[in-house]
Amino acid sequence: MQITLLKSKLHRATVTHSELGYEGSCAIDSDILDLANIHEYEQIQIYNVNNGARFTTYAIRAQAGSKTFSVNGAAARLACVGDLIIVCTYAQCSNEEAQNYHPALVYFDNKNQVIRTAVDIPIQTI
Repeated sequence: MQITLLKSKLHRATVTHSELGYEGSCAIDSDILDLANIHEYEQIQIYNVNNGARFTTYAIRAQAGSKTFSVNGAAARLACVGDLIIVCTYAQCSNEEAQNYHPALVYFDNKNQVIRTAVDIPIQTI
């Protein structure tokens, strides 16, 4: 049996551009894609923290070091410049592979500077 697990998460990035007239996709700083192990043209899920929108598109490379997160095409209607977003990718693996699996987690400040990386999410306590 195959199960689907979180592969990569870019947590609380700030949208820097929103280009309705551009061919669909989400342009992300190349350095950030590499850090999170996200491939160009890989399917991504975007969760908009500001308005609750959740949508699917694909990643394309933006200039390295630019800190760009540009939501393009029809998805530009779902995210405005300044919105906080979470970008996730998922991968399928076997139950056996899942036993030792860890995602690539990248956390940002409000200027899209990486503030930390991790391979697991802490247990939620209430």
